[in-house]
Amino acid sequence: MADILAENLSGKAVTGSDGAELGMLYNITMDIESGRLADLLIDPNEHIDTSGYETNEQGHLRVPVSRVQAVKDHMIVER
Repeated sequence: MADILAENLSGKAVTGSDGAELGMLYNITMDIESGRLADLLIDPNEHIDTSGYETNEQGHLRVPVSRVQAVKDHMIVER
């Protein structure tokens, strides 16, 4: 995958590989020890079933960065 600046990701729409609109990218977490990106924090679409996702205290979906399949006009994550 080509290099992408973090400033270009904030607020980007996130779609599941099945076409479901998950929501908007809120932030990305990082492992302090390794410096690797860890999870996408997604502000969920109000119509999406979030039961299959881990969430944080603010209700953002936590999706591992390893599930990102593509980043273009929107992000696509494996569902």
